[in-house]
Amino acid sequence: MPENRIPGKEPLWLLIEKEIPNYQTSDFSDQNRLVTAGRIAATLDKTGYQVSNTAGNWMQLTTALSVSDSVGRPFIKDLDQAIGALTLDSIGDTNAAAWTIISDLSKAWKFVMEPEIRSDLKDMVAERRIDLVIARGRELGGEQGIRFLVSEEFQPAKIVESMGISDDEYKAVQAKIDAELAEIKRVKGLLADKPDASEQDKIKHLLNKDVADDLILEIGGFDQAALETARKAMEAELAEKKRLQEEEAARKAAEAAGPSLDEISADEMLEFIENVREILEFSDDEKEIRVMCEQSSIPKALIDIAVSEPDKLDELEKKAEG
Repeated sequence: MPENRIPGKEPLWLLIEKEIPNYQTSDFSDQNRLVTAGRIAATLDKTGYQVSNTAGNWMQLTTALSVSDSVGRPFIKDLDQAIGALTLDSIGDTNAAAWTIISDLSKAWKFVMEPEIRSDLKDMVAERRIDLVIARGRELGGEQGIRFLVSEEFQPAKIVESMGISDDEYKAVQAKIDAELAEIKRVKGLLADKPDASEQDKIKHLLNKDVADDLILEIGGFDQAALETARKAMEAELAEKKRLQEEEAARKAAEAAGPSLDEISADEMLEFIENVREILEFSDDEKEIRVMCEQSSIPKALIDIAVSEPDKLDELEKKAEG
């Protein structure tokens, strides 16, 4: 393990730079530098890094003090300002954002071009982006904030910790997201089923499958005008279908009811009346009478008389006989 790297701790170069602002510029002059270096080394020794008695680490410290003296200001101030100026929008590409900072800092601080320090600065930019993403999630709050962190591919435990929510709250939002993704997959499948259909037929297919308007527009790539045209066409088709169904239902009802009294021939009337009287002798329950009459194919007009005005049967019989 390198002497200036301890797992879980900040690198030695960064600890050195963080100590420098604790001293005055005069403390880094040629005559005072070694004394200042000794004081800083004693402080850094307590962190686990051996600076006082390790030649390489001691040289790294004294070199950093010399560079700070030559530039005239602490490096950490420039670094903090550069990192602090980053926004979520400016870190679209972490490597690109890190390289911009490295390039700018290297104009005064040549050492940032060293491979290890470049790597550390890239890590800092990445950590800055994570902090900004979490801050944005907290700013959005609630379900919107959770969804944002999910979209940033944060792990569930990190989302729960960052948002200060319970596992159940996270799972509830994730379940919604999973359902939405499943619906998107379903809609894409429905469109795949109609590869050669016209735009209108594709939209109608989706509407018939209860796909939400926003998904029809987004996934299908259709515009609002096409959607409305398809919906109106479907409404007209449904209205015509309903009309035909109603006509068919009326036809079947009329067919089931049989002919009207005026349409029944005399011979049929006498036969029907005879059958009705036999049924009336068997039962006086209206429901049973109707069922048996229907089973005997007696017209509904005559059934209604049998259950409501049975005495009128004599009149109809005389009329049929005459």
